[in-house]
Amino acid sequence: MKYRTLGRTGWKVSEIGYGMWGMAGWTGSDDDESFRALQQAVDLGCNFFDTAWGYGAGKSEGLLGKLLKVNNDKKLYTATKIPPKNFKWPSRREYSLDDCFPPDHIQRYVEKSLKNADVDSFDVMQFHTWEDSWLEDDRGIMKMLDLKSQGLFHAIGISINRWEPWNGVKAVKSGLIDTVQVIYNIFDQNPEDEFFPACVENNVGVIARVPFDEGSLTGTLTKKSSWPKEDWRNTYFVAENLIASVEHADALKPLLPVGMTLPEMALRFILGESTVSTIIPGMRNTRHAESNMKTSDAGHLSDELMKQLKKHRWDRKPTSWSQ
Repeated sequence: MKYRTLGRTGWKVSEIGYGMWGMAGWTGSDDDESFRALQQAVDLGCNFFDTAWGYGAGKSEGLLGKLLKVNNDKKLYTATKIPPKNFKWPSRREYSLDDCFPPDHIQRYVEKSLKNADVDSFDVMQFHTWEDSWLEDDRGIMKMLDLKSQGLFHAIGISINRWEPWNGVKAVKSGLIDTVQVIYNIFDQNPEDEFFPACVENNVGVIARVPFDEGSLTGTLTKKSSWPKEDWRNTYFVAENLIASVEHADALKPLLPVGMTLPEMALRFILGESTVSTIIPGMRNTRHAESNMKTSDAGHLSDELMKQLKKHRWDRKPTSWSQ
């Protein structure tokens, strides 16, 4: 495992981190299997774990707390997220700070997350949704700075809406936040335009989320894939999105070098971007943990393959199903 610096925090975090949504918010997850995958990741050098209260109403945070206890001889970096008060993802332009992150709500959910994980502090506390307009009402960020000064967490982060990296540039340039989560993968390359340069200029750590495009870049989806009614993917991969996603993924398969899987190529593409500090794929079994962790050792893709993959940029705009 290789390590990179998480922006101005100075922390050395694993290039491949761990996204913990799937083990609490998706159907088909098993707690024992999830925990084995988490431990396998630790054993292979992963030291950055990203969760949220919204992942199973604290269930994922509880799994992370358990992981910390059995690995108390290691430094594992922990990141969680405060849910918006209206419990609506993503944010919309019309949502105010009072709709999503009034100070009393921030306080309450920071305390809930600490209790769920049974820890005294998190390394990173993040807004789970974000609007740059909220900077005009500084009550939210001032509350975060106050709680940070109390030692309840050590860095402030934001999670950027899907396909809206522009809606975080002001926050990055404000100097008030330490980390950002943004969707970045073979299809979603638009953070390179304006967002990443701002992060470099302001020394903000970048956490790349959704590296597999919610599953299409694993190469396992088909145009007939479906999920249980209560599974989030069943509402995201509506026909309009599923068919297009599968077609875009299928177009990548002829580019695969011999012996390389599509998930490996997807992760190594992201590793080719030096602005990214860590990638947080979701993993729910030890096989996935092992294969994903190994991509760090495999290194960057060839320049020629990177050039070919750049042509598969897919610029999308938020819709009613893009959540």
